[in-house]
Amino acid sequence: MLAMKAFQGAGWLVASRFLGRFIDFFTLLIMARMLTPADFGLTALAMSCVAIVDMVLEVPVTQALVRLPHVDKAHLDTGFTLGALRGLAISAVLLAVAWPFAWLNGDPQLVPVILALAFAPIARGLASPGLVMFIRELGFLRNFLLETGGKLAAFCLAIATLLLGGGYWALVVNFVAAPVFSCAISYLLAPYRPALSLSRLTDFASFVGWFTCAQLVSAVNWQFDRILLGLGGAKETLGRYAVAADLSVMPTQSLIGPALQPIMAAFARIKAEDQRLRLAFLKAARFSMLASVPCSLGIALTSDLIVEVLLGPKWHGADWLLSLLSLSVMATPYFQTLYSLSLALGRPEVIFRLNLYDLAIRSPAVVIGFLQWGAVGMAAARLVAAAIMAVFYLRWLRSLLSIGIAEQLLNLWKIAVAAAVMTTGVLGLRGILTPWHLPAPAELALVAALGALLYGLTLLACGMWLAIGAGRLELSDRWWRSRIGADKPGEARDPEA
Repeated sequence: MLAMKAFQGAGWLVASRFLGRFIDFFTLLIMARMLTPADFGLTALAMSCVAIVDMVLEVPVTQALVRLPHVDKAHLDTGFTLGALRGLAISAVLLAVAWPFAWLNGDPQLVPVILALAFAPIARGLASPGLVMFIRELGFLRNFLLETGGKLAAFCLAIATLLLGGGYWALVVNFVAAPVFSCAISYLLAPYRPALSLSRLTDFASFVGWFTCAQLVSAVNWQFDRILLGLGGAKETLGRYAVAADLSVMPTQSLIGPALQPIMAAFARIKAEDQRLRLAFLKAARFSMLASVPCSLGIALTSDLIVEVLLGPKWHGADWLLSLLSLSVMATPYFQTLYSLSLALGRPEVIFRLNLYDLAIRSPAVVIGFLQWGAVGMAAARLVAAAIMAVFYLRWLRSLLSIGIAEQLLNLWKIAVAAAVMTTGVLGLRGILTPWHLPAPAELALVAALGALLYGLTLLACGMWLAIGAGRLELSDRWWRSRIGADKPGEARDPEA
């Protein structure tokens, strides 16, 4: 069944991303203890420059190939050629902007760091396009091997660089080594003989236009605050902000984002069935927010403990940043689900317009926040902008699938109730534990355990639980309804997602 197949594919993606992010997280903890916030600030600024060029020149080869009804060798050759041309473009642009960017920020050390970091997006673009054949069938075992192998290699090289006295170059090595090794491994897992051809360019052209525009706006959106902070603040402040931002998105990058990657292929299979697609979207959105809300809230409610336990005293001041930034990404999985739906329907202009709205709202808010309250003001501005953008997500989905705003909110009300109960319990327990002066790790463990327990029990009391089996994946909303009962004639049953 499609739902179960998508779930199994998501399982491999979640496992690969979880292991990869766990390795990244472990690497971050080691480096945070041995390097300074200024080291992280320098590399974060260079990464912002590379990320903007990478996203602006992004070619949606995989997304375009997944949507096509049939893929042959000529399509793969065209995809590879586009990736190679993209690599040349990235090299040329970064060579041109590295020196001006370093001069603008008053730090010549940025030049070699930017040029070294450029190898990462170039390597990603040269990976075997043959992997898309497995993605089309929702088979993601190879992705698991690819990402895990690359992350392990990067970890070993980064730690070796750190121990040899390489300083912030360990961060650069960690960023570059993973995609380089993954690119090499991809040809073992999905054999492909490279050939240069643009014979199928027409199958990519219409898809690339809107997508490229959306990526341009998105790149500015996500890197604008770091560049502004780099220009107007100290490298130490930028380092704290960057690390807090990286920690805040770990749940979405490790669990939720990978789980949603097969959703586009699933949506594309049922895009002609309006009712089935509507219900499939609601189910996917509910799954994503089911995990995103407690993770983001949990980080926000315990940010001071997380910083103390994981990063150490030199990172004092990052707790408020982490709290605000984690709340600002809470609705990101809802957008990711809408993103997959837009691509499946062949409507990339929706993504561009949403990113444009985000830029128009976020940029002035971030500037005002920075001028008034510094880095904390920037984080608060991102939270305000995210709340406004959530309304736009609801409105655009109404136009895409004719799902009303009230129906979308009702789809999530039980999650909201569980989140409120969890927040109340966590804040109450923290108030009780304050006079005890427990060690931070012990308090964090107790608070996290109570929060997870309250969230899960509240969902169960509201009638939500996950049922897996018999080739189906169900998220039940009525605790008194058995799966057998749901199959009775005349009784509605959730479609496959």
